[in-house]
Amino acid sequence: MSTVIERPSAVSAAPASRPKVREKKRWGLTVVGTIVALVFLFPYIIMLIGAFKTRPEILKVPPTYLPQNWAPGNFLTMWNTPETPLPANLLSTVIISLGGTALALVAALPAAYYTARHNFRLKLPFMLLVLITQMLQPTVLASGLFREFVTLEINDTRLAMILVNAAFNLSFAVWIMHSFFATVPKEIEEAAFLDGCTRFQSLRRIMLPLVWPGIVTAVIFTFIACWNEFAASLILLPTDTNQPLTVALTRFIGQYESAWQYVFAVSIIGILPVVALFALIERHLVSGLTAGGVK
Repeated sequence: MSTVIERPSAVSAAPASRPKVREKKRWGLTVVGTIVALVFLFPYIIMLIGAFKTRPEILKVPPTYLPQNWAPGNFLTMWNTPETPLPANLLSTVIISLGGTALALVAALPAAYYTARHNFRLKLPFMLLVLITQMLQPTVLASGLFREFVTLEINDTRLAMILVNAAFNLSFAVWIMHSFFATVPKEIEEAAFLDGCTRFQSLRRIMLPLVWPGIVTAVIFTFIACWNEFAASLILLPTDTNQPLTVALTRFIGQYESAWQYVFAVSIIGILPVVALFALIERHLVSGLTAGGVK
């Protein structure tokens, strides 16, 4: 009798090595991602550590990376400093950001819906005109806006900044939501009309749920733009109590002396709401950024 010895095939060994290769790639991507994240987070970590230092320690040479004497009281004393009324500044920031975002959304939603669903003669020039407004900065038009608000008797008010923020973020919101409305098949809306829905009912019950990721995307980016606005607020809001946090932050930086511990602490307070908002709607934001490009 002859014994047949089967040799292991090289092909069968290949699948066994694939999990190891995938595991190495996964760990490699994890290490690279961690390094990139640390590079971007490093300035914020330094800012957070500086918020717990005293001013002499911040200016100390050679510098210390960790506070020798932790000063968490900076987050309490900064609210009662003589430089600026921070509680009123925070309230102004919230009111201006929410008001500007809401007004931009109310104006952009019907405009995006109409341009996506109707073909009219001046559609392309209209969309280009809306886009051109994104190229202009509030600083360029500050003097004209100031004179206009004086005429309307709303200068140095939060309402003026709500109108400015809504106007300069309107084009972005229109274009974002226009692309989402355009991806919804017209047959869906036509079926709603056959069932007896009016145009408004179709928009509210059919279209809005389908383009909800796009609305969330437009809202979050508009809100962040309003929250971070600086130049127009610096010119149009001379009163301390009406100014947002972005302008109030400069009050702690003087010609001869700067309260850096308060600069860092106010900066942390300023970025926390945006970070929290991103964390809450991250899932909707990611789906909104990708779904609008699918035809």
